[in-house]
Amino acid sequence: MNFNGIDFDTYFKHYPDEKGYFGKYGGSFISPELQKAMDEITEAYFTICKSRKFIAELRRIRKEFQGRPTPISHLERLSNKLGNVQLYVKREDLNHSGAHKLNHCMGEALLAKYMGKKKVIAETGAGQLGVALATAAAYFGLECDIYMGSVDIKKQAPNVARMKILGANVVEVTHGLQTLKEAVDAAFDAYSKEYKDAIYCIGSVLGPHPFPLMVRDFQSVVGIEAREQFLEMTGELPDAIVACVGGGSNAAGFFSGFLNDPVDIYGIEPLGRGPKMGDHAASLKYGTEGIMHGFNSIMLKDENGEPAPVYSVASGLDYPSSGPEHAFLQDIGRVKYDVIDDEETIDAFFTLSKLEGIIPAIESSHAVAYGMKLAKEMGKGSVLINLSGRGDKDMDYIIEKYGIR
Repeated sequence: MNFNGIDFDTYFKHYPDEKGYFGKYGGSFISPELQKAMDEITEAYFTICKSRKFIAELRRIRKEFQGRPTPISHLERLSNKLGNVQLYVKREDLNHSGAHKLNHCMGEALLAKYMGKKKVIAETGAGQLGVALATAAAYFGLECDIYMGSVDIKKQAPNVARMKILGANVVEVTHGLQTLKEAVDAAFDAYSKEYKDAIYCIGSVLGPHPFPLMVRDFQSVVGIEAREQFLEMTGELPDAIVACVGGGSNAAGFFSGFLNDPVDIYGIEPLGRGPKMGDHAASLKYGTEGIMHGFNSIMLKDENGEPAPVYSVASGLDYPSSGPEHAFLQDIGRVKYDVIDDEETIDAFFTLSKLEGIIPAIESSHAVAYGMKLAKEMGKGSVLINLSGRGDKDMDYIIEKYGIR
């Protein structure tokens, strides 16, 4: 399939290039000292991770420990309520630890083990990455430091408890807005002092090369499975697929299975309270090109050109930039990026819970809300939504803020 001059038959051989660029986005903008650490990770990834032994071990872990493949569920009652379009969800909420994050955390921790590292370091917003990496660290016998903003620690208390039970050291970040961006700052700073004995397991398709590539590759299992399962279930491909986008790891993995198919692809950002600066985290829709956390992409900036304050009801989406591959896919028009606000998100959260018996993460509820909107607009066809995580972590917060609907 050729799209705007891009041959998607060979897309993954050429994007990113050897310097980590998707077109003009990506790259590595870090200190020479940290670049040495990134070069070490890159070399290890392209040797160790391509070996038969590593691949076989990761496949065994996915099957025996994670419980993969996760299924696809047909949302029959919700589909009937909305009209004739049939809605389906890829059930990453059933992946061990409750979200897609374990897909790349097990890969990154296995890589750390092969490299002889003793510790894994990461940031987390919604806490799903923190739980996943704490799980992986426990599995491989590694130390684990998780950096998390004070605001998110309060919103995501159940996941904080899980991380601690799994043996992780949760480091509270108290500066700035005390959310995901500040947690990334703190984790990067810690890694710059510990890189000889630790590996930074970036939680999304963000950061300097090779992380946007590596995390996408580990997450591609979601798209590969989903495509095969949907064909087996229905005999055809979906007309459209939908995933939420903050940094964009679940979406990158999910989309990768369908980029070369005649399928409409939608990435959904958080509009939050509205389009005013500080009320949302929709960087692809409202941002401009800029560099932060070691990579070039589309980001939300304040009047001084610095990362702008952001907000989302979903802690895992409140980041002022997006992965470089998402910026590239938007530029060439292969993926349409759109927004869903808080009210639509919470409505979708309760609707899916009550009609289908599936409590989705608030992050995933953005994608569910957009899938519901598509179903009303399309009139016929099918939509496959990536249900990237379960909502157990969000229930106390939602009940306190919104009550039961």
